[in-house]
Amino acid sequence: MQLAIFGANSSTGRHLTAQALAAGHTVTAAVRRPDGFPLSDPKLQTLGVDVYDKSAVERAIAGQDAVISILGIPYGRKPVTVLSRGITHITDAMALHGVKRLVTVTSRLLAVHAPKSSGEKPLYERFMYRRVLYPILTTMGRTLYDDMVRMEHITRATDLDWTIVRPSALYNTDEVSAYHVGPPESPGLYTSRIDLAHSLLREVTDNAHVHSTVSVFTTEGVPTFRDVLKKEVMRIGSWDHK
Repeated sequence: MQLAIFGANSSTGRHLTAQALAAGHTVTAAVRRPDGFPLSDPKLQTLGVDVYDKSAVERAIAGQDAVISILGIPYGRKPVTVLSRGITHITDAMALHGVKRLVTVTSRLLAVHAPKSSGEKPLYERFMYRRVLYPILTTMGRTLYDDMVRMEHITRATDLDWTIVRPSALYNTDEVSAYHVGPPESPGLYTSRIDLAHSLLREVTDNAHVHSTVSVFTTEGVPTFRDVLKKEVMRIGSWDHK
C-alpha cells in the first residue's frame, strides 16, 4: 500500500511509520521539518509539508492509496485552526486525486467536550474522571478540542471512506499490547502511543470501521493517573516526548 502520514514526526507518527515500513508498505511522511525526521528506509519518502499549504498537501497525497492524519498541537489559549484547515486541505486533495481511505485521530475527550454525534451513547466512566478530571482537561484544551470537533465534522461530511479514532490519555511504552477498540463511549483511561499507531495501521488496512468513530485504549500495564499527570500534562519525569 502507498500510505501518506501527516504528523509523522510525532511520537505516535514515528511508531506508525516504522510499523508501516516493517509491514512492507511504502510511506510518505509529511512533516514540517524533513531534515529532523529520524527514520530512513528505501520505501520511505520524507516531504516537507505545511498543512496550511494546499499545494504541498496535494503533492504529498498524489499517487497514494490511503492517508492517515495524526495532526496535533499542545494546549494553549490562542484559537486553533491547524486541525480543521489541515483536514480540509487533506480531504480536498484526496478528492482531487481519487484517494478514498482516510483514518484520522482526535481524542476521547470529545465525548464529554462536545455534543454527541448521531447514535453516540453517553461516556460511562468513574465519577472522578467524568466530573473532575475531564472538565479540567477540556477547559485547559478548549481551543484545541473545539478545532478537533470542527475536524470531525469536516471529515464526516466528505464522500471518503473515513474512520475517526479517539485515543484516551496518551503515554509511552515500547511494545504493542492487546489493546481494545470499541465504540466512543467504551471505558478506558489510557492509550499507549505504540498501541495507537498499531490501531491506525490496522484500521487503514482492514477497513473494519469505515464511516465510524471508534475509541482505542490500552488494557495491560497502564500507568497511574499521577504518572500521566506528571509526565504528559506537567512534563515532569522520565518517559520520552521526542
